[in-house]
Amino acid sequence: MTSKLIWKTSRRTFDLRKRPLVMGILNITPDSFSDGGRFAAADDAFRQAEQMISEGADIIDIGGESTRPGSSRVPPDEEAARVIPVIEAAAARFDVPISIDTTKSEVAAAALAAGAEIVNDISGLRFDPKIAGCVAETGAGLVLMHSRGNFENMHSQPPVTDIFEEVRSDLARSIAGAEYVGVSRDCIALDIGIGFGKTLDQNLQLLSGLDRLAGHFREFPILVGVSRKSFLGRILNNASAGERLAGSVAAAALAVWNGASIIRAHDVRATADAILTASVIRDARDQ
Repeated sequence: MTSKLIWKTSRRTFDLRKRPLVMGILNITPDSFSDGGRFAAADDAFRQAEQMISEGADIIDIGGESTRPGSSRVPPDEEAARVIPVIEAAAARFDVPISIDTTKSEVAAAALAAGAEIVNDISGLRFDPKIAGCVAETGAGLVLMHSRGNFENMHSQPPVTDIFEEVRSDLARSIAGAEYVGVSRDCIALDIGIGFGKTLDQNLQLLSGLDRLAGHFREFPILVGVSRKSFLGRILNNASAGERLAGSVAAAALAVWNGASIIRAHDVRATADAILTASVIRDARDQ
């Protein structure tokens, strides 16, 4: 079950009938759970962006504030100072869309002005609804992710009884909020929020039953981010973040099989190969 096959940003249109997309993760932070501090310097971040593009990244997702459990909020000016030089350099050098991973409208607006063309909001507009206005004004792409609670406690929310209904209803509210201020439906993608306030069983249920959500939100591309996440460590005998490549790739391939069109990943080449293979086999089933 595949979802919508077209996704628009401010500068291009993705045809998702060809293959699923890889969104390469570039964290310019000192404290991200997997690669914190590695790309804090602008030159290092730029080289990592270049490396991911050479490995097949279709989008570079740049973030200046960690959302790992226990992380602290970063002031908007500090977050912008981390990401804007890298966005400007990457947008000037590469013909690959840049996404800004932020929950702050000030940072989103600055990033879009610097050359980004997608806003990736892990709060689904809950933390700062004004992000939708920034997107509507520029025609940027918008990723709306499901999460619960506020920034400080979104990873420690008590589990809900029906995770599918929770994700469905909350994403529907996020879509309505975006459309209310003029965001085009063609510009919206949805992220089910693996690892954000969900139990291990709920993460597994969402991935194995992703076709249910893809079918319900047929008009929207589905993005899934499983790369190196802690639920994989629990499956893999407490493997550290750096030891979760095989699990990350397997989960990404299964997500594509079940309807995802965009995969957010640290390990671009392995992920790109895996999800292309999964999509080709899946599509052969329907021929």
